[in-house]
Amino acid sequence: MSVKTLKIDGEMVTGRAGETLFNVAWDAGISLPRLCHVGGLSDVGACRLCVVEVEGQSKLAAACVTPVEEGMVVHTNTERLREHRRLLIELLFAEGNHVCSVCVSNGHCELQDLAVQLGVDHVRLRYQHPKRGVDATHARFGLDHNRCIFCTRCVRVCDEVEGAHTLDVSGRGASLKIICDLGEPWGQSETCTSCGKCVQVCPTGALYLDGASVGEMEKNRRFLQYIVTAREKREWIRKG
Repeated sequence: MSVKTLKIDGEMVTGRAGETLFNVAWDAGISLPRLCHVGGLSDVGACRLCVVEVEGQSKLAAACVTPVEEGMVVHTNTERLREHRRLLIELLFAEGNHVCSVCVSNGHCELQDLAVQLGVDHVRLRYQHPKRGVDATHARFGLDHNRCIFCTRCVRVCDEVEGAHTLDVSGRGASLKIICDLGEPWGQSETCTSCGKCVQVCPTGALYLDGASVGEMEKNRRFLQYIVTAREKREWIRKG
């Protein structure tokens, strides 16, 4: 496989043909904000927070779905990008019902962390206050549609890792919604294995363990990489 040489933020880096800008930057120690990307799952470019500037291109490029090319010159932290990312965070807060002070993931939320990191201390947009419900029919987990940012991590992990594909996306625009099976209550799903993978990859408090109180929902971000690596290497049983 051929090797591509490019420059990211003034640093010469290399990547294999077919690798994404996100992965090459990550390996070089260059961190990019993201909400839809998580190691071990396919990338879909949904959140657009990892966008970068590529010299010679007028449009911003989502790093997680943009393959590296020979001679690329990439910028990851310009004022244009910072303002773009701040606006995206504001849009997410404005279009949902994210009240951090009463959220189970308060203090352990990736959306909250990015808002702090990017300096988003207020929202300049009109809050939409959508009428969204909470599915608490499952015996172990809950789904709070008010806090969903439609990153589709839960859909992808359910499909690509667990193989159940219980979760999916329904509707468009303001009617967009995460559904179970064909729109049934989660507790009535005949395909859900109750594995909890969807809960662990959710970046906000949209998916949570039943009974979790404010600020109690901490999630294990490393478990997915362990599962994927163990499957690839067939190392499920510890030797010795």
